[in-house]
Amino acid sequence: MNGTTATDVRAAPRQRSTGLVLALLFVAYTFNYLDRQILGILAAPIKADLHLTDTQFGAVGGLAFALLYSVLAIPFALIADKTSRSAVIAVALAVWSGFTALCGFAQGYGQLFLYRLGVGIGEAGGVAPSYALIADYYPPERRARALSIFFLGIPVGLAGGMMIGAYLAHAINWRAAFIVMGAAGVILAPILRFVVRDVPRRTSVAATAPLASVFPILARKPAFWLLAFGASASSLCGYGLALWTPSVLMRSFRLDLLSTANFLASQMLIGGCAGVFAGGWLADRLGGMDRAWYARLPAIAWLVTVPMFAGGFLAPNLWIAWLPLLIAAGLNILWLGPISTAVQHLVPRAMRATASASFLLINNLIGLGIGPLLMGRLSDALKASYGVDALRDAAIACLLFYVLAAVLVLLAIPSLKAAWVDDPADETA
Repeated sequence: MNGTTATDVRAAPRQRSTGLVLALLFVAYTFNYLDRQILGILAAPIKADLHLTDTQFGAVGGLAFALLYSVLAIPFALIADKTSRSAVIAVALAVWSGFTALCGFAQGYGQLFLYRLGVGIGEAGGVAPSYALIADYYPPERRARALSIFFLGIPVGLAGGMMIGAYLAHAINWRAAFIVMGAAGVILAPILRFVVRDVPRRTSVAATAPLASVFPILARKPAFWLLAFGASASSLCGYGLALWTPSVLMRSFRLDLLSTANFLASQMLIGGCAGVFAGGWLADRLGGMDRAWYARLPAIAWLVTVPMFAGGFLAPNLWIAWLPLLIAAGLNILWLGPISTAVQHLVPRAMRATASASFLLINNLIGLGIGPLLMGRLSDALKASYGVDALRDAAIACLLFYVLAAVLVLLAIPSLKAAWVDDPADETA
């Protein structure tokens, strides 16, 4: 065997704390969503300063980020599978954080759009390699829970982005919020690179399967397409709501910036964290008995999410709105652990980063590329008839995509069971 061939794929986790590695990947993923959500909470001052319409802001918040983020995820994942996953993640963190800082210097729509493209380029290299690293460090019976801990970076990042962004904007201005958050991510990048190490792989990294080998395997599996398009339909609504819910509350409930941040941060930290962790825990518990639960759990959550969001947005006051929106905040993202784990098991271990990137390509092009822009466009179209409530009504109309998501993943159950690839026994010992 040559020097790049491992003798035991589980040796590295014994030598280095899996908890520390997962913690640092979680922190990096938190920065990923801090840098995304900071745009949503600062919509009002950014739009006022740069004179943007809802459609333009929706393009900046979704399309600009998604264009290169989605497309470049696959080549970055291939590089990660062939070289060092941890190195790719660290470089990606430095790049997206640097462009986040540059957003604070934007002087118009064009510059802000360009800098958000740069944020998307960086973040394209962070997620899929992290999925694969976690799958390497954790055995199958603990994998969904580990991924769910990683995915806690989403609600924590969303909450942190709102709180940090709002308070920095209130104390200084919206530009300072981007600069501070970007600088913090640049500082974290070398720390992550030093601490997080790849698990040695049983085969030479030079022999890792290329996209030409991975994608045909996925393309022949109906479960991949149904899970990918189901998650995409959910993300279309989810990403749109992540960007626009702060503005919905400000317009429909007459909240100021800090009140909105406090309200939504409480939703994310309580409901969001509970939903993400519950998804992974339940998937590991129930999925061990019947793999259908990896799809069934998200479907149930999405169907309950619809009336919760609608009821919260239409509530007469925030006291009544808080509980349904809290439930929706958790159920909305419960799918992350179960479905991400299922996608990992559609291919052998060496193909997992590339498989995850293929899944994310579809999910983000549709969900992130269309969702925020669609809600902004609907809001502008409805404004003449519905006034200040146009954005709220646009958000409620888009909730139907959760129903579509549930139907698609339920249809995936038979083919998911047939396509499941177990880890070899000697790799999970």
